[in-house]
Amino acid sequence: MRRTWAQVASFDRPARLLMVNQFAINLGFYMLMPYLADHLAHGLGLAAWAVGLVLGVRNLSQQGMFLVGGTLADRYGCKPMILAGCALRTVAFGLLAVAASLPVLIVASALTGLAGALFNPAVRAYLAAEAGEERRVEAFAAFNVFYQAGILIGPLAGLALLAWDFGVVCTVAGLIFGVLAVLQARALPVRPPAGRGTEPAWRAVAADWRAIAANRPFLLFAAAMSGSYVLAFQVYLALPLRARELFGARTGTVTGAIFAVSALAALSGQLKLTAWAKANLAGPRAIVYGLAVMGAAFTPLLPGAYGAVTGAGALTLCAALLAWGGALLYPFEMDTVVRLSGDRLVATYYGAYNTASGIAISLGNLAIGALFDTGVRWLPWTALATTGFVCAALVARLHRAGHLAPRPAAVAVPG
Repeated sequence: MRRTWAQVASFDRPARLLMVNQFAINLGFYMLMPYLADHLAHGLGLAAWAVGLVLGVRNLSQQGMFLVGGTLADRYGCKPMILAGCALRTVAFGLLAVAASLPVLIVASALTGLAGALFNPAVRAYLAAEAGEERRVEAFAAFNVFYQAGILIGPLAGLALLAWDFGVVCTVAGLIFGVLAVLQARALPVRPPAGRGTEPAWRAVAADWRAIAANRPFLLFAAAMSGSYVLAFQVYLALPLRARELFGARTGTVTGAIFAVSALAALSGQLKLTAWAKANLAGPRAIVYGLAVMGAAFTPLLPGAYGAVTGAGALTLCAALLAWGGALLYPFEMDTVVRLSGDRLVATYYGAYNTASGIAISLGNLAIGALFDTGVRWLPWTALATTGFVCAALVARLHRAGHLAPRPAAVAVPG
């Protein structure tokens, strides 16, 4: 912990503020979201299709609007988008606190997702610019510590607040985002975006998007990395399904423990893994190693004569390896996106990258769910492990072919 604080303190105030900001964002989000489905189904009595619709709208509005959010950050500055996203989520969570009808719930869910699409690319682009090329990897490593801490503490705080009412959870979560907006409006420096000339906005945006679509190394990297997001998401899908097979009615407790193990593993290992990788590996090789570890994480879950104790150990090991693999690759992954952008349109590139990962998660979950439905017990775990190893091989091939080398910088990163 002392090492973490020392590394965080070595950055300038805006970078530190962005890290604390991400902790608070995840604290407020995960305080509420893990309990939303139960509130909709049992608290409000919605049908299962309606619950799926509300949750799906949030995911679609966020993933589908990431590119737009990144574009707005590059055109109008990262700070306005961060403030707008926090303010919008304050409103959205306030609506969730009082909403009782499906139309209002859909609006609140859509606003929740749109808020994330506004501030997520902006925060990462601002941090990349603030840290500079020399310290980007270290900055994103420290950033991920705060990110995981929010994931760890958020559900626990939400569970405590549920002792009163779900509306209290929504209110507190909304207040967190409201306070964030006020603090950042006062303390986060304005970094004006680069000039855009006299060209009409729609034409400039279209040109920017065409430039990204023509950036073959970036597209290949995004495609190769898409599997990592499918693998990381399995703490929400495949691992709870396996827990249900092993523990039945106690699944909720086991799933909560899996989340805790994942967050604690990332928190404890992030800075050590990043320091080791910087000393021993080139950035792309660290990504390759991380993907391989994420693939290997699913091998303990291949069918065997598992009792409850052995099964719990396999789930724990899988969650820990997933977290460590993700922690190893994450700072270098974020740095690679900036380098492939040529330090230009960084927020837009992050937005496009997040949109691609969101599509991959949706398609990947459909495929994994279908594999579970076959009843062939070894098939989902083999497919997941293979996905990690294939993605590692693809990134290694891109590195050998020179596709992951930095592009010539064109324009300073707008902020």
